[in-house]
Amino acid sequence: MADEKQIKGTLIPIGGNEDKNIEDNELYTQDFIEDGILSHVVRESGGVDAKIVVIPTASSIPVEVGENYLHAFNHLGCKNVNVLQIKNRINSGNAEYMKAIEEADCIMFGGGDQSKIVAAMGNTRMHQLILDKYHNSNFVIAGTSAGAMCMSTEMIAGGSSTDALVKGAVRLGTGMGFLPETVIDSHFIQRARFGRLAEAVAAFPQLIGIGLAEDTGVIVKEGRHLKVIGSGMVILFDGHGLTHNNHAILKMGTPMSMSDLKVHILANGDRYDLQTRKVAVLPMASKFE
Repeated sequence: MADEKQIKGTLIPIGGNEDKNIEDNELYTQDFIEDGILSHVVRESGGVDAKIVVIPTASSIPVEVGENYLHAFNHLGCKNVNVLQIKNRINSGNAEYMKAIEEADCIMFGGGDQSKIVAAMGNTRMHQLILDKYHNSNFVIAGTSAGAMCMSTEMIAGGSSTDALVKGAVRLGTGMGFLPETVIDSHFIQRARFGRLAEAVAAFPQLIGIGLAEDTGVIVKEGRHLKVIGSGMVILFDGHGLTHNNHAILKMGTPMSMSDLKVHILANGDRYDLQTRKVAVLPMASKFE
């Protein structure tokens, strides 16, 4: 969906961050709500006076999740925060919601099920408005977990983490197309999702696979320049140089094989260019300053 002009907006996909000390369900999922990650979103949006719109569409408990986001942003001093409960395509055409996004400096997609975001908003006037603002203004699109995964065009819609490198372990669908050169997975280290991202890259070797650990994200400028933020790792899969990839000829449920898959492991401050596929690693001394 990107055009040839330089993209003016910023993307911030985040890998999620669950609080493991309390009940493991969506109500208590912190999903990035840590000052370190969230402060980057606020700063990129223009500071505490920025107009931020939270969209908890992916969640099965959107009201509670929206309240959690309001609390988190307010904790950082943000006062212009609005939650849009977009449940379906009718809501996506709501004039008041459209105006809120038109006036926003940032939208924040919450976690849950990424397919719900696409079902409610994909290929609507609201979707086009978001794309136009992202391409043509200093607009920030942030998202955690499902909100990060929906940013690609070829989107991971689900699939098993345990059936590593078995064809069919990943279900693919169509995402929102904010970062079409990629396919994104979240909770990557904690939920052992190496296999399903590898299969996605085997199916679409022209794309860069981005595996985001929890409490970790990337800031993407101009649709190409990635900078890692947060406490964990970002794993990049580059299949452009594959010398063997039998994904296309395998039957479902059959183990896959790939040769010469390039893998980069990046941490806070490291950078990557999606167009040149080059890495710039922050010097070791700088990481510990």
